[in-house]
Amino acid sequence: MIESLFQFEFLQNAFITGIIIGIIAPLLGVFIVVRKLALIADALSHVTLSGIAASLLISKWWVPFAAVNPLYTGMLFSVVGALLIEKLRTVYKHYEELAIPIIMSFGVGLGVIFISLANGFTTDLFGYLFGSVSAVSRTDLYIVIIISVIVIITITAIYKELFVLSFDEEHGQSLGLPAKLIHFIFIVTVALVIAISMRIVGILLVSALMTLPVAASIRLAKSFKQAIIYSILFGELSVIGGLISAYYLDLAPGGTIVVIAAGILLVTILYKKLRLNFKIVG
Repeated sequence: MIESLFQFEFLQNAFITGIIIGIIAPLLGVFIVVRKLALIADALSHVTLSGIAASLLISKWWVPFAAVNPLYTGMLFSVVGALLIEKLRTVYKHYEELAIPIIMSFGVGLGVIFISLANGFTTDLFGYLFGSVSAVSRTDLYIVIIISVIVIITITAIYKELFVLSFDEEHGQSLGLPAKLIHFIFIVTVALVIAISMRIVGILLVSALMTLPVAASIRLAKSFKQAIIYSILFGELSVIGGLISAYYLDLAPGGTIVVIAAGILLVTILYKKLRLNFKIVG
C-alpha cells in the first residue's frame, strides 16, 4: 500500500484529507458533546445531502453547472441549515432540542425530493453517502485544507469563551461574553466541517466521527484539554485504520472508519470497567 500511496494521487488526497478531518472533526465534537448537541451533526449531514442532491440534479438539467463542485452546494446548504437551527432554538426557548429534529426532517424530505426528481440514486451520490477513497480530488483536498485552517484559527481564537459558554452559558453571559456571536461562529464551523468530511466518511456516517472518539476519550480523560487530545488521537486511529482497511478490503471508507471508532469506544469502556473492578478487589 505504501508503494501505491506514492504512486496514485487519489490515495494521497484521501489520506491527507482523512488525517486533517481526523483532527478537526473530534476537536469540534468535544464541544458538541459538552453542549449536548450530539445530534446536530446528523441534522446537518442530512441537510448537506440535500445540497449534494440539488447540485447533481441541477447538473443533470443544466450541463454547464456540472463544472461546479457539489461540495460547494453541500457547504452552502449545511451553513444555512446550521443558521436555521440556531434561529429555531431562539424560537423554542424552552424546547431548544426541537430545532435539531425539525431541520433533520426537512433535510431528509428535501433530499428525497431532489433524488426522486433525478430518477433515483447515482454513483456520485453513493460516494457522498458512504465515502469514497477514489472520489477525493486535489480540489477537494485544497478546500479541506483551507476550511481546516480557518476552523483551527477560529476555535483557538474563541476557545476560552466557547469553553465557558459550553459548560455554563448563564455564567458566561453574566461575564459579558457575546454568547450569540460565539454560538453563531461555532455552528457555522461545525456545518463547514461536516460538509468537507463527507468525501471520506460519507454524509450518513460523518456524525459518528464527531461523537465516537469523544465518547471514548471521556472514559479516560481527566480534564477537558485531555479529552480533546484523546479525541483527536482516537479520531486519527479510526481514520487511518479505516482507510487502510477500506483499501485492502475494497470497502467504503466511511463504514470501516466508524467500525474502528466503535471498536475503540468498546475497548475504552471495557478498560475502564476492568480497572474499576481491580480497584474494588484491591
